[in-house]
Amino acid sequence: MSERKSYKTDLSDEQWALVEPVIIAWKGAHPSVSGHQGRYEMREIVNALLYQGRTGCQWDLLPHDFPPPGAVKYYFYIWRDDGTDQTIHDLLRWQVREQTGRKADPSLVVLDTQSVHAAAGVPAESTGRDAAKKVPGRKRGLAVDVLGLVIAVVVAAASAHENAVGIALLDKVAADTDTVEKALVDQGFKNTVVVHGASLGIDVEIVERNPQETGFVPQPKRWRVEQTYGILMLSRRLVRDYEHRPRSSESRVYWAMTAVILRRLTGATTPAWRTA
Repeated sequence: MSERKSYKTDLSDEQWALVEPVIIAWKGAHPSVSGHQGRYEMREIVNALLYQGRTGCQWDLLPHDFPPPGAVKYYFYIWRDDGTDQTIHDLLRWQVREQTGRKADPSLVVLDTQSVHAAAGVPAESTGRDAAKKVPGRKRGLAVDVLGLVIAVVVAAASAHENAVGIALLDKVAADTDTVEKALVDQGFKNTVVVHGASLGIDVEIVERNPQETGFVPQPKRWRVEQTYGILMLSRRLVRDYEHRPRSSESRVYWAMTAVILRRLTGATTPAWRTA
């Protein structure tokens, strides 16, 4: 790495050692036609992506001591399109689960959605208005395990019904794992999701609130997905949806969770808002 003052979002040597094998394998599978090894260090590309996710800055406002925005953008898009972002995330997630004595993939997931405002310039055709939450923008759906780790993510227009997002999440869960047997959802999801889950071999349970309870009351196991949404809000790039494509928004979630998982695996602390 070139000498520069480090940022709090930079990967430590221990963290980079967990990511580097995937990047090396990717480079090996995508050799340059000219045989050139690349002008920029891959570690610095990843550092720039983590910095941008945490701070929420625009591409052109990336600090000058990172590789040029065009180079960082190139790798963000190509890793988004070929699934490398999810591959890095999933391999690290498996390590966290195994570290806690669990199998690599879960048997139970928790589904929920979050509506976020879209920034100016985000194409209108990929946004909408959540009528229930009165939020114009996009809807972010997560499937997480009992540790709060992301198993699947779906981003759609905020006007999309919970059922549509729930069905898409179940499809992704079933495509990526063959171990999930049960899914917990809230009352926003309807029987359509239950029926679809059954067709995939997943028992979907709608967890109902106690009508006598008022305000926010954490529900057993289901609170984990709310915790994960809260953790993601520490990444300022996710506070609003700035991405032109929903798939880019999904990639931002994978990168944000990759940073969280790397800290868990290496025992590092999470930078607070006031020190970020």
